[in-house]
Amino acid sequence: MSTSSKKTRIVVIGVGAVGSTTAYTLLLRHRMDELVLLDANMDKARGDAQDMNHGLPFVGNVKVWAGTYEDCREADIVIITAGAAQKPGESRIDLLKRNVAIYESITTEVLKYNDHGILLIASNPVDVMSYFTLKKSNWPVNRVIGSGTLLDSARFRYLIGEKLNVDPRSVHAHIVGEHGDSELPLWSLSNIAGSQLSLSEEDKTEIFENTKNAAYQIISSKGATYYAIALALDRICVAILRNEGAVLNVSTLLQDYHGVSDVFLGVPCIVDRTGVREVLHVTLNEQEKQQLTASANKLKEIIESVEM
Repeated sequence: MSTSSKKTRIVVIGVGAVGSTTAYTLLLRHRMDELVLLDANMDKARGDAQDMNHGLPFVGNVKVWAGTYEDCREADIVIITAGAAQKPGESRIDLLKRNVAIYESITTEVLKYNDHGILLIASNPVDVMSYFTLKKSNWPVNRVIGSGTLLDSARFRYLIGEKLNVDPRSVHAHIVGEHGDSELPLWSLSNIAGSQLSLSEEDKTEIFENTKNAAYQIISSKGATYYAIALALDRICVAILRNEGAVLNVSTLLQDYHGVSDVFLGVPCIVDRTGVREVLHVTLNEQEKQQLTASANKLKEIIESVEM
């Protein structure tokens, strides 16, 4: 928690499964002095705030309340997890168009009161939503961040660690590109303490397929994913609030990144109090470059379909 005179405030917009779990994770870990919950369903936001407040005797001095957009005024970070559910017979593009409209409305309201914070985007498709949020907000690129492939990379590291019986925190491995089906593993850079991974091609295929399909597997089992993404969003918030300069695979607008431009993708970035301080141009082999380009082209097609 902040020790300075200015109170640290995080606003979570959208308190569905991801938003409420993220808020609870931030609360348990004392990441801020003030936590504000916003949702179109104000009763849900009030209920979550009341429920969390009842736990403060076990946690400590954090102020939690269900607020309005005006409460974004003092926010250091605004996390957006809001989004519409798909209607029967509705195409993914039509759903995406509705969600872009929702985000435009949210962004407009936030910007009435805040021009200095960081927008952290978690709603899917997160790379596309982050792109449109940046375009609608006209904020500096570094202050609009998507959760990107940070969670995918965590899943990847976990599965590698499980296969090799190594703590996943000691596994250095990256998933980059879209947070979705066209993401790619950077096997050429994956290592443990600089040592190459002793994995067969069959092991690598199995690990990556389980990484890429993890969300589908979890959704099939319990309907939604929210614990691990909440921890990923918490990690990004810590890097920002503590000015860490941490390397995290978040989604940011790329410009001539191995030939890829004008699209949000998850790549290793240095994250500090300014947001994305720097995009790291990691070395890719030719196959990885081609896969990254294909991932970017897929997202550009989606963006164009929404803009039509």
